[in-house]
Amino acid sequence: MNDWAPIAKEYDPLKAGSIDGTDEEPHDRAIWRAMLARYVPNKGVTGDPHLTLFVARLNLQTTEEKLKEVFSRYGDIRKIRLVRDLVTGFSKGYAFIEYKEERALLKAHRDANRLVIDQHEIFVDFELERTLKGWIPRRLGGGFGGKKESGQLRFGGRDRPFRKPINLPNVKNDFYGEGSAEKRNFSREGTRDWRTRDRDHERSREKRWPERERSWAWGDSERERDSKDERSRGRDRKDRDR
Repeated sequence: MNDWAPIAKEYDPLKAGSIDGTDEEPHDRAIWRAMLARYVPNKGVTGDPHLTLFVARLNLQTTEEKLKEVFSRYGDIRKIRLVRDLVTGFSKGYAFIEYKEERALLKAHRDANRLVIDQHEIFVDFELERTLKGWIPRRLGGGFGGKKESGQLRFGGRDRPFRKPINLPNVKNDFYGEGSAEKRNFSREGTRDWRTRDRDHERSREKRWPERERSWAWGDSERERDSKDERSRGRDRKDRDR
């Protein structure tokens, strides 16, 4: 955990396919493809990779002139390469912009991300193909992109950094008798105490029950005696009136 970082320092397709970089098995076929791929960066690409920005999610109608107009605000541009389809010549929606100075590169990396160009919110990051060891592009199952709909999300990049793994301590459950012997003995003694208390309570209740019956019986006899006395008094009054 000491060397953990949210951004990948070395590309590993298996880690990139995991939200916290701890997966041990690929969860989709694209990761298998990336793990089996032997990718070599394009040797025909020229320029300094450490001064180059990767710009993605472009509107397909965005041109080199538009990119130059926007990104020249941050510094002097040496070269812009808008990636196009070899057959149709249409834009593929991403480009590489090389600056002359590192200061301009860092400023564009900081401020141009999520900028809206031609009604599209763009994504800006450093070039990784020639700077990140083990890099596998998205078309081979790698990359740091992906959509939720496809279920092929990749992590470890600027857009989706790794989440810190959660290390939970091993907590034993004492409900099923796990834990120290002292705890188990304490729980057994506790159950014994409850049983003896219940037993004593039952016995005391049995003792008190006849006394209650006697008191109820004594109460009934008293009530009968009182009612007899009242009747006799009533008769004596009637005799006097006569």
